[in-house]
Amino acid sequence: MNTPEPKAAATEPPARILYPSCPLCESRRHEAAGQFDCTGHALYKPGLPTHMTWRRCEDCHHVFTDGYFNESALELLFSDTNPNQQPGAGAEQNRWTWAKVVAKVAGYKREGLWMDVGFGNGSLLFTADEWGFGTNGLDLRRTSVEQMRTYGFDAECAPLGDLEGPRRFDIISMFDALEHMPFPGQELRHAHRLLAKDGLLVLSMPNSDCTPWKIMDTQGLNPYWAELEHYHNFSRRRLYSLLEQHDFLPMEYGVSDRYRLSMEVIARKV
Repeated sequence: MNTPEPKAAATEPPARILYPSCPLCESRRHEAAGQFDCTGHALYKPGLPTHMTWRRCEDCHHVFTDGYFNESALELLFSDTNPNQQPGAGAEQNRWTWAKVVAKVAGYKREGLWMDVGFGNGSLLFTADEWGFGTNGLDLRRTSVEQMRTYGFDAECAPLGDLEGPRRFDIISMFDALEHMPFPGQELRHAHRLLAKDGLLVLSMPNSDCTPWKIMDTQGLNPYWAELEHYHNFSRRRLYSLLEQHDFLPMEYGVSDRYRLSMEVIARKV
């Protein structure tokens, strides 16, 4: 009697879709920039890669992960949220923090419709509403969107590119968001399309070229190499170049007091 051959074990698809080229300039010339254990990250779950592998573009010098999460990995990653990123968390304390940001933006544009991409705990939108701006939020965590709606805010669970129509918003903010997006240039094109004439783009992210970043690297204490949700480490110079490439004029640079090593930039649509 013939014995049936054992079936090959089912293999899971890779959690990351590899970049064939630099996600900013499309150069295929990139080199290894290090591998870091991310299993200690608060949102790590079995089924996600245990390590983050970083690459450095030899042409534009951008630093990026070797790939971005596929849909099933994103679903697993977004199945829960850090407590401090749940809508309403720390609302009173965060009001003080975001008041500085909203006041700075209001110095350029005193009214209009403000959309926050990746709104997190919602505190920026709460504060912009207090200033008199109309507000709209986007987030990929459905439970966060539902919670924001219970507070009376317009919110959608969709990527920026799914929004239709030009010139809808006076301000679009991406605080600690662009580094989470697989192809930042595409997102800037969407933002440009959705902004009204002379609309503002407000950004925040870690600055990989600041001196404290370099010091923390030498000490082996830099947390951003194992930041599970990040695909990019931007320098100020590379961010400005990307903004200008997509028809944004950087107008103001600042240091964020919300996250370690982070920068804040205000740019205008041109």
